[in-house]
Parts: sequence; C-alpha cells; structure tokens
Amino acid sequence: MNTTTAPAAATPQAIPKASFDWKPVLLLVGLMLAAIPAIGSTSSWITLTVAGLAMGLIIFVIASGLTLVFGLMDVLNFGHGVFIALGAFMATTVMGGMAVFADQGALQALLAIFCAMLVAMAVAGGVGLAFERVIVRPVYGLHLKQILITMGGMIVGEEIIKVIWGPLQIALPLPEPLRGAFLFGDAAIEKYRIVASLVGLAVFALLVWTLSRTKVGLLIRAGVQDREMVESLGYRIKRLFVGVFAAGSALAGLGGVMWGLYQQSVTPQMGAQVNVLIFIVIIIGGLGSTLGCFIGALLVGLLANYTGFLAPKVALFSNIGLMVAILLWRPQGLYPVTNR
Repeated sequence: MNTTTAPAAATPQAIPKASFDWKPVLLLVGLMLAAIPAIGSTSSWITLTVAGLAMGLIIFVIASGLTLVFGLMDVLNFGHGVFIALGAFMATTVMGGMAVFADQGALQALLAIFCAMLVAMAVAGGVGLAFERVIVRPVYGLHLKQILITMGGMIVGEEIIKVIWGPLQIALPLPEPLRGAFLFGDAAIEKYRIVASLVGLAVFALLVWTLSRTKVGLLIRAGVQDREMVESLGYRIKRLFVGVFAAGSALAGLGGVMWGLYQQSVTPQMGAQVNVLIFIVIIIGGLGSTLGCFIGALLVGLLANYTGFLAPKVALFSNIGLMVAILLWRPQGLYPVTNR
C-alpha cells in the first residue's frame, strides 16, 4: 500500500498569504512628521497639512478616472484633460444659475455644488462615450497611436470649449457660506477643503468597494485577466469596458469641478495644465493602481504645500523631484499592478 502523503507545502495552510505593503504609507506619515521641525510652528503645520491632504484628495479624484481607464482597459488617454475642463466649465454654468440660492446658507451651498458635480459628471461621461467610440476604439492596443490621437482629441475639445464659453478665464467663486475657515487655536482650516476632502475620500472608498466587492468589479477584473473566458460565459466585456471609460470620464468631470472651485477660476487650457500633474501621480503610484494613485496624490499635495511654505522656488519642481526619488526607490511605482 502506498502511504505517501502530499508534501506540506501543497496544503492550504502552507500557501503564503499576500501581505499589505505598509512602506508607502509610512513614507506618507514620515513626510508629515519630518515637516514639523522644518516648519517650526505647530499651528502652521496643521494648516499646511490639512491643506495638502485636501489638495491631494482633489488631485486623486482628477487622476482616478485615468488610473481606472489605464488599469482596466490599458488605454493611455492623453485627452483626459478635456473632461476636466468640461466639468469645470459646466460648474460655472450651474453655479452661476444657482448663485442666489447657494448664498442663502451652508446647506444650499452644498446642494448647489452637489448639483454642479452631478451635471458635470453626466456631461463628461456622455462626451466620454462619444470620445471612446470615435477616437479611442480604433486604436485599442496601440499605445503610440493612442497618445497621438487622444492628444489631438484634447486640442479639438479645448477649441470647442472656447467656442461655447469663450477663450478667457472665467471666475468660479465659492458660495458665500463656504468661504473662510474654521479656527482651531492659531490653525486655520478652510471650509471648502473639508468638503473636498470628504468627496475625495468617498470616491476612493467607492472605487475600492466597487472593484473588490461587487459583481461588476469582479467581471471587470476577470475580463482584464481572461477576456475570452468571461465572454464565453455570456458576459459582454466590451460594454463593461465602455462603461469603465465613461465612468473615468465622469470622474474627470467631477475632479474638474473640484479643481475649478479650488482655483476659483477656470480656463479652456486647465485640463492640459493639470494633465502633467495627473501623470506624475499615476507614475508615482504605479500605472493602473487605485491605491497607488491615492497615496501618490497625497504625497504630491503635501509636498507642494510644505515646499511652497518653506521654499517657494523649490515648489516649482518639487513634484518632479518626488517622482524621480520614488522611481529610484521603486521603478514600478509605490503599488505596481502585477497582474497586467
């Protein structure tokens, strides 16, 4: 009788479990702690840290759409900026029409911003569907052509925005109840940054939950791994991926509203200007990684605020320096996507 048993390494108990990599999170915490002695004043540090985290969360919302599209569809969409600008300009239209209502109280101001966000997401998502069908679909799998044709699409989109809203900068002021700051001792925390932080955290939580806990997320991830197998089970992966592109465009529109309110003005070129920052964030985080994009955006926001306070001239290239330093440490980014 053969009494040979399976080796212990083959048992379920012996299979190692993937552990969470805390080093990027510790890097984020370390940056915040290192800034305390450099800044000197605790109240100034609190103000700068909250402002930096809020800025980082706004950048995350802007970049999350592109991260989603690249991570799940392998599409390098350099036209992402046009959806950012479109969302911001839609906000000027909605907020302008609701200006009197928004100034009546904090609740009305939040409602007006919420309406602007919904309209911007709907319009950007709809335009994203057309963009995917006309511009992106013919160049799936062809990265060089994707870069060229999507950049061309962004230029055309900017010109259309100029035709509709004009070529000049348009003011996008915050409603009166959301202006100013809360004071905690000598530390000042702007009201709008709190709202932007809550929206950014909500977007992050929703993305993580959708991709990891829902059937749609499971089908999308399975389609990335083995599209033919999922389609053989009767699911239309192409439609799911088109939906992903529309969702990424809608998130860009949402980010455009938040960035426009953060700058309190919008221009047709704002999407192209933010594009550079977006690509720095997704390269730092790891191409296609939602968690990496989140941590990378927070690092960029914090460093920009700290250096802007301590050495304004250094702030001009601090993001590039951060990207170089992180890529020297981790060439694939903070949380590289290993299942591509």
